[in-house]
Amino acid sequence: MTASGAPESVLVEQVGAVTTLTINRPEAYNALNADVLAALRDAVRSAEADPSVRAVVVTGAGEKAFSAGADLKELAGMSSDRAHEVMRSGQQVMRELERAAVPVIAAVNGVALGGGFELALAVTFPVLSTRATLGLPESSLGLIPGYGGTQRLPRAVGAQTAAHLMLTGARLDADRAYQLGLTPVPPVPPAELLATATAIAQKIAAQGPRAVRSILAALDGGRDGSLAAGLVIETGLAALAIGGVESDEGIAAFLDRRPASFADLGSEERS
Repeated sequence: MTASGAPESVLVEQVGAVTTLTINRPEAYNALNADVLAALRDAVRSAEADPSVRAVVVTGAGEKAFSAGADLKELAGMSSDRAHEVMRSGQQVMRELERAAVPVIAAVNGVALGGGFELALAVTFPVLSTRATLGLPESSLGLIPGYGGTQRLPRAVGAQTAAHLMLTGARLDADRAYQLGLTPVPPVPPAELLATATAIAQKIAAQGPRAVRSILAALDGGRDGSLAAGLVIETGLAALAIGGVESDEGIAAFLDRRPASFADLGSEERS
């Protein structure tokens, strides 16, 4: 509960090296109001700053919705000037999740529409329940996506498919989303979703934390640039990895045929 007695908009739970964030507005289909967006941003920032956290899972409370999108009650009657501020703020939150130094996995447990779908597009990758439904139906309301959907969806599925989805408001079921490459994992039964996403997060958490952060940095640095520019970023990060203590442990473990035990961030690098 908050100081005012209201429920927390995002529940935060850490178990081992994995932090789970649950959007906690089931009565509003976990709509993304300003409080939710700020809480997601702050929780991911805290995870990035905590050496013990190596992966984050984001999901929605209840069984019906991951998030049904932006809170229309907040948007109704809003001026263009105020809407510009709100959209920019929402885009910045999505960009922070996209650029997070720790992997952010969305466990999509129901509808992910509008801003909810944009959130799933912004994270490192989503895992979908077989009941998941995704879409950007804003055009049916006389609106357009405003949290990055017009830019990320074409990059994910191609311009024509993205245009069709946004212009018609069509929805994707979980199987079609998997076929389009919107998730790297086949959809799983609802009862297995959170366990599946958490198991993937734990698998990532067992890798070298510096290596994971460097891979994320390389992915982000090369996202919109040329291959040549991306290779420069990769070379620098790969050289740092080779020169660090983490690779000493990883290579030694491989040669000894034992599981690697990687230290948390903050350990001294070798000279």
